[in-house]
Amino acid sequence: MKKSRGRTGRKRRRKHLQSFMDGVNCSHQLEYIMLKKWLKDRGFEDSNLRPAQFWDTGRGLMTTKALQVRDLIISLPEKCLLTTATVLSSCLGEYIMKWKPPVSPLIALCTFLIAEKHAGEKSLWKPYLDVLPKTYTCPVYLEHDVVSLFPEPLRKKALEQRTMVHELYMSSKDFFFSLQPLFAENTETIFNYSALEWAWCTVNTRTIYVKHSQRECFSLEPDVYALAPYLDLLNHSPNVQVKGAFNEQTRSYEIRTNSQCKKYEEVFICYGPHDNQRLLLEYGFVAMNNPHSSVYVSSDTLLKYFPPVDKQRNAKISILKDHDFLENLTFGWDGPSWRLLTALKLLSLGTDEFTCWKRTLLGGVISARNEQQTLTITAKICHFLIEETQHVLLQISQLKRNRENLGKHLALVEALRLEDLKILQKSAEILSDLNGAT
Repeated sequence: MKKSRGRTGRKRRRKHLQSFMDGVNCSHQLEYIMLKKWLKDRGFEDSNLRPAQFWDTGRGLMTTKALQVRDLIISLPEKCLLTTATVLSSCLGEYIMKWKPPVSPLIALCTFLIAEKHAGEKSLWKPYLDVLPKTYTCPVYLEHDVVSLFPEPLRKKALEQRTMVHELYMSSKDFFFSLQPLFAENTETIFNYSALEWAWCTVNTRTIYVKHSQRECFSLEPDVYALAPYLDLLNHSPNVQVKGAFNEQTRSYEIRTNSQCKKYEEVFICYGPHDNQRLLLEYGFVAMNNPHSSVYVSSDTLLKYFPPVDKQRNAKISILKDHDFLENLTFGWDGPSWRLLTALKLLSLGTDEFTCWKRTLLGGVISARNEQQTLTITAKICHFLIEETQHVLLQISQLKRNRENLGKHLALVEALRLEDLKILQKSAEILSDLNGAT
């Protein structure tokens, strides 16, 4: 008897562990009950999706029935969407209409989110605001010590993102000040930099594409944003295919799956064929075993292996620049990209081969010596990046011990760098085989 009870206990434990692996249903939590009620009042029919906590992706949506190809995952009525039309119909509308020069659709949405968050209990959007993240892991939110651990091309883009958000804030201060009649408190304390940072990340990471006709009260930037409560709990996977669009007949935003999904599994959508650097920059996460992932080679790293004594070096660099061959040079799961090899082939041209540069850019073989040198230098660059990545991973593990408050952010960079290491090691193997063959 005792033995059988132990087996039952083990079975129960295994079942409990399995349910945790699948996801822990969170639909009983007050914030989700309130959100569902709020959505129902706006015409949303309860679907087969339930909010859940997953051990690897965090918060997401699970399905309570098996999904087949072309099944409708979710249909969110227009009334549930937060767009610039929502903003214009609010008390902010008249201030936006008369403000010159016109604000961008992005700033209009950010302003609305900050104002509604400030309104607290009085906000009609409170049930949605309550389930939005309080903080984000996009580069604008990360400390300098964390950003400095990014690969160089991503670090540059992260700093550009930070500058852009800061400039957005500075250029919007006068508009924020014009809203003073709407608030008892000073607008400077409501529309401060951290409030804009949060609102910008909310719009940047969570909006779906819904095209709106151009309005004169907005600047000429495309008005294509819509915040989609509940739908925005769906997480990204590079391995699924979905079709999402606004249905003019039903006046709803609909997502249909092109992949199957088992009962009680997490339902994923795909934000696009993005590599991990793009996912981290735009959405603040990385996807493990991402088939689209690449390791970028900066022009500095590229040119390090070509001595300045080459009299044609500057001419070669100019040709690469003019033909856009100094950017997007990568290593992927299938080895060095064609663009990277082409750039290196051109830089490896001998003095007597330089006139063949056009043929090189078109992918032509110039000489056995050129091919061999290209492979040798590609392998050197690959090994250099492997060593650099291993060095950064060591730095991260030391920082994790000393800076526990940065644990979550460091884990994010660690995941990115570990994926990079896998790609580079795979590329090194491929190059070793190619070198052996030649």
